[in-house]
Amino acid sequence: MHNYISGVQQIGIGVCDAGKSMLEYKDSFGMETLIFDDEAEAKLMTVYTGGNVHNRRAVLAMNLSGGGGFEIWQFISRNPTKPPTEPVYGDLGLFAAKMKYQNIDAAHNHFSVNGYYTTDIQTNPAGEQLFWAKDTNDNWFQIVSGDHWFQKTSKPTGGVIGAVIGVSDIDKALKLYKDVLGISHVIFDETGHFEDNPNQKSYCRRVLLRKPYSGKGGFGKLLGSVEIELVQILDRQPTKIYNNRYWGDCGFIHLCFDVLNMNALKTLAEENGFKFTIDSNESFDMESAAGRFCYIEDDDGTLIELVETHKVPVMKKLGLYINLKKRNLEKPLPDWMIKLLALSKVK
Repeated sequence: MHNYISGVQQIGIGVCDAGKSMLEYKDSFGMETLIFDDEAEAKLMTVYTGGNVHNRRAVLAMNLSGGGGFEIWQFISRNPTKPPTEPVYGDLGLFAAKMKYQNIDAAHNHFSVNGYYTTDIQTNPAGEQLFWAKDTNDNWFQIVSGDHWFQKTSKPTGGVIGAVIGVSDIDKALKLYKDVLGISHVIFDETGHFEDNPNQKSYCRRVLLRKPYSGKGGFGKLLGSVEIELVQILDRQPTKIYNNRYWGDCGFIHLCFDVLNMNALKTLAEENGFKFTIDSNESFDMESAAGRFCYIEDDDGTLIELVETHKVPVMKKLGLYINLKKRNLEKPLPDWMIKLLALSKVK
């Protein structure tokens, strides 16, 4: 199986107040390393914003224990809208972000005492312990075991390793997530009523996919392994989470993968019937970070962002950057260079 992605770079979270959410996620999920904080027009996203160019603020923050970050995204030129009803397990789209814990009891206690709604500790069909936490924006997070860490810290959780995604047809969805994105290890494929979900005990089919840490990619050691759980409801008609709403409205707006070879991935996607809906082509700037970004949709319209990273700021005031444009994107960066990212903090 190919290795065109190195891990989850971030999950996008649409919010009403980026500044408030940035500080909340710093305290709750350890997202304290600031990669960028950018206000600009989202000119390339008009296909998902009603044909109009909207101003937005985007903040990318990470937890350097390991895993992907949060891209906290707020409309400035319009009022972001919330879903008319709270999404439930199995609804179509990104239902929850998967976050990894170092110690499940410590993580469960951390979220419980910090004002998050949490479920009891549960077990999935593979016998793995997990629990669910809901933030103040009514977003669900599935807290699962992590098998790869960049560095051990005192934080109870690491970053994003994937998502729980509602689909209308798992077999069709596997074409994208398994065959194109290369998340190919099937941990379980089960059908029935399950208790290990937070708010809907529907009859459904579930498939858990994993991609182990490959050892490739400049930030591969930081991002680690990938985990995607596909859920197909079989006893009701699921709701599309972003029906009649824009990308950027409140909730999980996209799941973003760090890409090692965008041209090869684009060719593979097209061969499998998936066209890139957006392609920035050459490098695109996000404040002082830069890269090529693209979007692709699964069969239900769930947005997957793909980013080939070219430049990451370390200390903007001193003009210090990590430049990947002129190096082999598959070659891991040295640990000390990744740790330099911690010089920029969320405040």
